[in-house]
Amino acid sequence: MRASCSIAAILSVALWAVGRTPAAPQQRVTGAGGTQFNFELLRPSGGPVVPIFEGWYPNEDGTYELSFGYFNVNTEEVIDIPLGPDNFIEPRELDGGQPTRFLPVPPGDRRHYGVFTVTAPADFGERDVVWTLRHGGQSLSVPGRTTSIHYRLNEWIFPERRTTAPLLRLTATGPEGNGPDGVRAGPFEAAVGRPLPLTVWTTRSDVFPDETTPIDVNWFKHQGPGEVTFDPAALRVAAEVWRDSRDGAAAATRATFTDPGEYVLRVRVDNGGGFESHCCWTNGYIEVVVR
Repeated sequence: MRASCSIAAILSVALWAVGRTPAAPQQRVTGAGGTQFNFELLRPSGGPVVPIFEGWYPNEDGTYELSFGYFNVNTEEVIDIPLGPDNFIEPRELDGGQPTRFLPVPPGDRRHYGVFTVTAPADFGERDVVWTLRHGGQSLSVPGRTTSIHYRLNEWIFPERRTTAPLLRLTATGPEGNGPDGVRAGPFEAAVGRPLPLTVWTTRSDVFPDETTPIDVNWFKHQGPGEVTFDPAALRVAAEVWRDSRDGAAAATRATFTDPGEYVLRVRVDNGGGFESHCCWTNGYIEVVVR
């Protein structure tokens, strides 16, 4: 019961109709304060994917980063929604960075947090960034906005926890970054059925010299036409390892693709133990072209 209640609690979001047709009801998802989802909504398959706005933070150049995640209410069904009329962001010039693969409820967790960000221009003002998902005859959308201080997130430093989001580098000589907006690399080339070796490097900044938290490394298919398997899909870098690695601790996997096409893989490095108060992770996005 405790796990079920926690799922319901994290989804204290309001739903109201913004336009309906008999074939495709439209609903918009907003922030806390409205009708709570009933945990009985969870099912093995057949349920919707709910887009979630996490919050925002300012960038040094005056732009804004808006963070989004999702909640696939199914405990077993993996859902794919390609970019296009069933998976889009408005304004359309900000479209394209969202996932197309939606995994079920994570074991022991509540939903999928901080999967991607949208960078809004400095003059964006009080407009909304709206992410819409359509699946199974339902259309759900969520507005992201920068007008409420209550939705402001820490970018990568968390003083109250004396920790930081891990630093991440996707290639040996590539740029290093941290925070939900993450770093990017590619395109790399791969062949169907042939494992592609991938190595990333992770460590922490010296903001808190006494930091001893390990770093978890998790791999996901973010976009692409076929299946991707990772070997391994998850691993942990102990504190003594990343501390002793001057250039960052290497974390390696192999990705195998079932179909040709263009893919985006996401690697997430985090503090482990869930995402309470949106702490503390870094995203990496790797483009791969599979022949």
